[in-house]
Amino acid sequence: QVQLVESGGGLVQPGGSLRLSCAASGFTLNYYGIGWFRQAPGKEREGVLCISSSEDITYYSDSVKGRFTISRDNAKNTVYLQMNSLKPEDTAVYYCATDLRYSDCHRRPRSWGQGTQVTVSS
Repeated sequence: QVQLVESGGGLVQPGGSLRLSCAASGFTLNYYGIGWFRQAPGKEREGVLCISSSEDITYYSDSVKGRFTISRDNAKNTVYLQMNSLKPEDTAVYYCATDLRYSDCHRRPRSWGQGTQVTVSS
């Protein structure tokens, strides 16, 4: 059974940093693309960035380039989202997601975590 569990969210001041974790179980994540998505209040869910099985990184959002990075620890079966220079507009629920049909990144993956709240505010 595919399971994804996000953690690491919280309240941070503008300009601060957070690292989100996405722990996978029920499958070996390095065989598949894993993406981070977010949904702000009153807005549609949007893609943030993704890492493929070959570790190619795709940025879905230009607004996070130069500030967010994605990495993977195969031994821990976990993907991380490092977020630096956070802005109030980064406030959202962040989700990790994958699709076991694809080794590459996919914008509409089938399997989702429950999400973790990130709030950027002074």
